Amino acid sequence: MPLTVSTGHHSVAGVRPRNEDFVGMVTPNEPELSTKGVIAAIADGVSGNEGGREASEYAVRGLLTDYYATPDTWEITTALERVLVAINSWVQQQGSVRKELAGMASTLTALVLRGRMYYTAHVGDTRCYLYRDAQLQKLTQDHVWDRPEMQHVLTRAIGLDSRLALDHGMGELKLNDVFLLASDGVWAAMTEYDLSDVMQQVAHAGLSPEQAAQTLTDAALKSGSQDNASAMIIKISSLPEGDLRDALSQLRTLPVPPKMKPGQSLDGYLIEDIIHSSAATLLYRVTDPVQHRTLVLKTLHPDRANDAMEISAFAHEAWLAKKVVARFFPQVISPEHKNFLYYLTTWHAGDSLQRRMDAGQHFTIPEVIAYGSKLVRAVGALHRRSILHRDIKPANVHLGEDDEIRILDLGVAQSGLDAKDKNLSASTSMAGTPSFLAPEQFQGETASRQTDLYATGVTLYYLLTRHYPYGEIEPFQRPKFAQPTPPTRYRPDLPLWLENVLLKAVARDCPDRFETAEEFLLALERGASRPLAAPAAQSLAKRDPAGVWRAIATTSIILNLLLLYVLMVR
Repeated sequence: MPLTVSTGHHSVAGVRPRNEDFVGMVTPNEPELSTKGVIAAIADGVSGNEGGREASEYAVRGLLTDYYATPDTWEITTALERVLVAINSWVQQQGSVRKELAGMASTLTALVLRGRMYYTAHVGDTRCYLYRDAQLQKLTQDHVWDRPEMQHVLTRAIGLDSRLALDHGMGELKLNDVFLLASDGVWAAMTEYDLSDVMQQVAHAGLSPEQAAQTLTDAALKSGSQDNASAMIIKISSLPEGDLRDALSQLRTLPVPPKMKPGQSLDGYLIEDIIHSSAATLLYRVTDPVQHRTLVLKTLHPDRANDAMEISAFAHEAWLAKKVVARFFPQVISPEHKNFLYYLTTWHAGDSLQRRMDAGQHFTIPEVIAYGSKLVRAVGALHRRSILHRDIKPANVHLGEDDEIRILDLGVAQSGLDAKDKNLSASTSMAGTPSFLAPEQFQGETASRQTDLYATGVTLYYLLTRHYPYGEIEPFQRPKFAQPTPPTRYRPDLPLWLENVLLKAVARDCPDRFETAEEFLLALERGASRPLAAPAAQSLAKRDPAGVWRAIATTSIILNLLLLYVLMVR
């Protein structure tokens, strides 16, 4: 479901001979709706002549037009900043070269709604309000002198100074949020209680946004407003699924927390233990004192606090983790208030398969078949959501005390949506652990569903044998793949049908492997009742094409030398 809004506006001159306010809004279709979002703006011209109206109109029209011409790769705040800085220069120039426009300037408050996030850009004393959950929040601060007798004098405005200083804000959207953009002719003549009352009626469908906007301007004039009165109401009618760009924008504003110790707390969550620490991330087991539950808190290592790439990768991981709602994955928990860069997931008693093996646990053949089937189901659940894990291995597979398999760590995972923006694409084809990478990935080919299934096959092979089908591969090594070692060499008790399944899963050539997780799962479930055929013996030319060509070249050289010798003897 896309982002949809209902809107209304009303603007009147009031007792003034000329209306120097200007309001405008753009609600685009796709793809601009997803890449740029909806934008609304209100401006109040500053001047006793025609310059005020010209400044406000130009500021709003220019912003609404030029914002959609900025590159899609720019952050929303960056796009707003650059467009408004350019508008500020034009307004200042016009005021200096045309006498009738001397002193022209304008306040401006802009609101962008994209995905599940809102963004504000503001200068002057127009305002943006948000009504949510029966509470009215003022999202902007007036740029006026703080002395009582000077509160009508602006300290910042478009065209007032060669350097434009904007205020930016952002936050998460919720269904039925109601936004109000208002000039000082409205908000200065009314109490926040009156504003809240009207917006509450919009939230509960008692008034349409158009009716509410006119109600506010009429009420302001009746209350004695001596200025132009303008209001724009925007109600959130539906929200789309969370967007990766929005997740990045939101998380980039949050600071990385310091390294915590057991007994300390973060945003109210009590640190119980450090589960894992790496060069890039930290995992804590925490307690939620309100819900009385144990959770896992994952965050960046403080050493990476200024690394923009690491922050983007972490936001990408958090976004993917929120998308995979299934029993095969820890579930993301959304905190009420979040002041630091982290995300929370459910905690499950148990341990990873790797840690269990390191502790001396040996898995029986029936256990590997049962857990393997669950693991393949979990990988299939990822693929149905267009997600490639790219690092399936025993260390990233958790076996809970409830006997459930859960896939961990989406740090290098990729989504099919990543390709829409190269700046958001997670990483290279070689991400992952070398011994679990498919042979084609060492040739520079990109990850695919079949590379995930290959890593799954290597994982099951390793659980049974504690060996790798092609031997252990070290980082930066460029291995040569021959034929996989049959697992029965290490486990003679392995049934032939299971060996055939594993050999197909870890076949050197991609066409010889399972195409989908469903095909892999079917082979495991059928087992001995409908066994797979043994892999066909490969010809020497296919097993070692370079060796064959070397042999042909050597033979050719020898024959040529013999022929030359015969000719010379004659």
